[in-house]
Amino acid sequence: MSLHRRSFLLQSARLLSLTALSAAFPGIASARTNAYPFSLGIASGSPRADSVVLWTRILPDPLNALSAGTQALRVQWEMAEDEAFRRIVAKGSTTALPELAHSVHIDVTGLRPDRWYWYRFMLGDAVSPVGRTRTAPAAESMPGSLRFAFASCQHWEFGEYAAHRHIAAEAPDLVAFLGDYIYEWGPYDLAHPTAPRRRINECLSLADYRARYAQYKSDPHLQASHRVAPWIVTWDDHEVANDYGGDRDERVDPNFLARRAGAYQAFYEHMPVRLPALPSDPTRFAQMRIFDRYDWGRLAQFHVLDDRQYRTYHACPHPGRGGSASVTASCAERMDPARTLLGLEQETWLTEGFAKSRAKWNFIAQQTLMAQASQVPIAKEGDGRFWTDGWDGYPAARQRLFDSVLKHRPANPVVLSGDVHAFYASDLKRDFNRPDSADNPVIATEFCGTSVTSSSRPQSRTDQYVAQNPHMKYGRSDRRGFVMMEVTPARTQVRFQGLDDVRNADSGISTLARFVVEDGRPGVITAG
Repeated sequence: MSLHRRSFLLQSARLLSLTALSAAFPGIASARTNAYPFSLGIASGSPRADSVVLWTRILPDPLNALSAGTQALRVQWEMAEDEAFRRIVAKGSTTALPELAHSVHIDVTGLRPDRWYWYRFMLGDAVSPVGRTRTAPAAESMPGSLRFAFASCQHWEFGEYAAHRHIAAEAPDLVAFLGDYIYEWGPYDLAHPTAPRRRINECLSLADYRARYAQYKSDPHLQASHRVAPWIVTWDDHEVANDYGGDRDERVDPNFLARRAGAYQAFYEHMPVRLPALPSDPTRFAQMRIFDRYDWGRLAQFHVLDDRQYRTYHACPHPGRGGSASVTASCAERMDPARTLLGLEQETWLTEGFAKSRAKWNFIAQQTLMAQASQVPIAKEGDGRFWTDGWDGYPAARQRLFDSVLKHRPANPVVLSGDVHAFYASDLKRDFNRPDSADNPVIATEFCGTSVTSSSRPQSRTDQYVAQNPHMKYGRSDRRGFVMMEVTPARTQVRFQGLDDVRNADSGISTLARFVVEDGRPGVITAG
């Protein structure tokens, strides 16, 4: 369906009963004719074998935070075994609070494992679109397959969200989003600009971040991608601020923690995530645990990481600044064994997960490239130039993760990555500087996805990266898109999907490369 057709249908859906909406939204003038309350769509996520989270936010006008009024609103919801809602299995009502931006999170429990369900929301006479979701298979089952997409990095003004239209068309079982769902600056337009603009409207407050999410979630293709399957989500830096680490941003702003708390709250308000009961303390979002583990029966386990909130500060930043830099061996701080990207608690949690995993495939879903990526050739020990925002800035932490894999031997570890706006397929080894040594085998496989829209380096530079990092088997930075994975007990098949034109909402897409990982055989196999 074309973007114009989708826009027409969306506009038509908004022209609903004014009488019902006036009752549902006290204080909204009866003259308002565009008050459809579900302008940001609906979503589901955090799937378990017996439960899934449903989400929406009541906001008639994506660019007007006051369009939902200031009172709490009673929202109805239904879940059914069929798209026509003839076999309703659960329903209820909940209160959309203005303190949480009139967002709605329903943790629907008591569901049957390995089942597709359909869901919708109602406010007065207004009915949301219908979403499709599903539960994970039962814990002891061995599903025959799992099809999932993963994506990251969708800067609004660098292109259209055609990638999400194609994700929806794939009709996957699951979507994993690995961070940079929003970017913290840009124009507040409901149309994607035709060219990137200067840095404006940087988000600093809770209200700013809410407005940015509302803008992004107004996109019909992104909404379609959310409606087709449950999502597993984590964040990266731009959900808060570029290259932030722990409680420090690039500016070393003494008030950064307050900014981060607002960004974390807005993330919760706009994502289908499951959190413990929220305390009354207004600083409850100063910290927010999002690392989690999701099982797909015995076939797959997803270890979903957070590499922002708990990390050690960046090594050797520019004077008076925080954030990343490109450094050489002169930056001794980078090699400090105490440095951590995940924090001690999360590292311990991940190690325990590896030790206990009974899954056939262990997917480590995280933000940034894990393979070493020297920006210059390495002729001898100590050579290299490395970007400090990713795992290359924390080599001791990466070594501990690899040592944990070697010690506990979780079956078929596969790392899923984003952030760097390029496709990469890499073999992961304990010592990247000894690629041909017999005592340095491949211990895991990594697939890094390109961005949905965000720009990247020239392909010629990526070709140099691949040439000077022999564990990298493929690199492509000139196309935007996403990654499709098909998992069976015997193998995982991978497709790198690249858009023809990121600036065209109706863009076609093609498979740029195919790979296979065989059960019991770590490493990239090119499949065409």
